Amino acid sequence: MDLSIRALAVWRRNFLVWRKLALPSILGNLADPMIYLFGLGYGLGGLLPQVGGTSYIAFLAAGTVCASTMNAASFEALYSAFSRLHVQKTWEAIMNAPVSLDDVVAGELLWAASKATLSGAAILLVIALLGLTHGMQALWVLPLIFLTGLAFAALGLCVTAVAPSYDFFMYYFTLFVTPMTLLSGVFFPLDQLPAAMQVAAQALPLTHAVGLARPLLLGQVPTDVFGHIAVLTIITVAAFATAVSLARRRLLK
Repeated sequence: MDLSIRALAVWRRNFLVWRKLALPSILGNLADPMIYLFGLGYGLGGLLPQVGGTSYIAFLAAGTVCASTMNAASFEALYSAFSRLHVQKTWEAIMNAPVSLDDVVAGELLWAASKATLSGAAILLVIALLGLTHGMQALWVLPLIFLTGLAFAALGLCVTAVAPSYDFFMYYFTLFVTPMTLLSGVFFPLDQLPAAMQVAAQALPLTHAVGLARPLLLGQVPTDVFGHIAVLTIITVAAFATAVSLARRRLLK
């Protein structure tokens, strides 16, 4: 794999373009998760007893942070990256400089993860201001947000590398992202699922992100920390390598 520090130049290029619309972008990423947090947290939460030993809105907060990170990374790695790849031909233009395709994909990966981190951190700040975090352990959620962003950005780039049009992304969201959101412990504990589905959920990256974030926000020490991190890391590395291979097949054939 031909990777170099030039990937950071690709990251910087995307950042400079995004910076012009930074505030509307951040506010846009905040709107949807805040609606879920307040609507379900206070609305449905008022009808529920404690969930996992805490209020439902505190339980939902960790899932909201992780789901928001997943969505931000996915949208950037899908729609925005596809625009630069297919519509604007930005990837091909960049490769006229001494920048390899591997560096372009790596730069896109880092940028999507960085943008997702901004989104997740903004949600985390709101949650902290609402008093839904407990102790300084919540700060460990920040590096977790970045790792989660990397995992979903890498998966998104795989889809982008084979997508013929924007419409293709609906399959990814309908068949993968939406079911995963429902099966990964975002809205309810995993032990409420049938045994077979609990086992299947362990293969989903969002499950491991939520499994780390929720105890940290509640001031607890997560169980199987290294196992969760290992799964997210393996998914990131494998998906990135796949995305590079697919991008080569598309652009360098």
